[in-house]
Amino acid sequence: MSADKNKIPSVKIIIATHKEFRMPADPMYIPLHVGASGKSIDLGYVKDNTGENISELNNYFCELTGLYWAWKNLDANYIGLVHYRRHFALKKHKDSWESILTYKQLNPYLGKIKVFTPSKRKYYIESLYDHYAHTHYSAQLDETRNVILKKYPEYIESFDRVLKRTYGYMFNMMIMEKNLLNEYCSWLFDILFEVGKNIDTLKLSKYQRRYYGRISEIIFNVWLDKKIVFSELDQSELLEIPYIHMERINWWKKGTAFLKAKFLGIKYEGSF
Repeated sequence: MSADKNKIPSVKIIIATHKEFRMPADPMYIPLHVGASGKSIDLGYVKDNTGENISELNNYFCELTGLYWAWKNLDANYIGLVHYRRHFALKKHKDSWESILTYKQLNPYLGKIKVFTPSKRKYYIESLYDHYAHTHYSAQLDETRNVILKKYPEYIESFDRVLKRTYGYMFNMMIMEKNLLNEYCSWLFDILFEVGKNIDTLKLSKYQRRYYGRISEIIFNVWLDKKIVFSELDQSELLEIPYIHMERINWWKKGTAFLKAKFLGIKYEGSF
């Protein structure tokens, strides 16, 4: 991070939301109404259809329209993305709202850590590729590989390695130095826009059309793996932060849907 050592590093983290929800008071957070394009509702938050944006693609890109907005419109030493129902939490308290990461907690790491990720999500019994193939459509990952091989062949070994893993940094959550965010987003959206040219979304359900956001969850790991393997980012410059859910998860529904996907071939058709 190229900044005056005496200058306090600035951090801006968008909170992607499509509805009114309780928000943390820390000023580093910016509640962002994603998918605001064409909507008459005013949540009282900044909207992702301002400035340079792809808000109209929210039905396909999910929270990535927020990431795109942050990339194009925010200026800070570090920029990040969390969700209204999922936050970073260095220390957990009984009250979840008291657990949400604050600037004061983050500050000691700024300038030393370049990328903050959520703790790894572990799938244990299946690889990232297999899990995606069971719950969504493997052809989308196959096309992503084709695009990466064509446009960014230096990433293909990382792609193949990551897709065999049984864990990954998910949820499209991150906080990273602005220069790295610029690099990541340029790479990510170039790939996603190209992938979309060869996939017929009309054959997919409304829920399954949101595959762009799911692909990005996986290839974020590909981008990080390549950066580390090529010594462009040291492992010590990456820090995992635990995450918390602000809404109760229906684990019975989630578990049942997973088993149906794995053993009966019934794809996911909703969040949990």
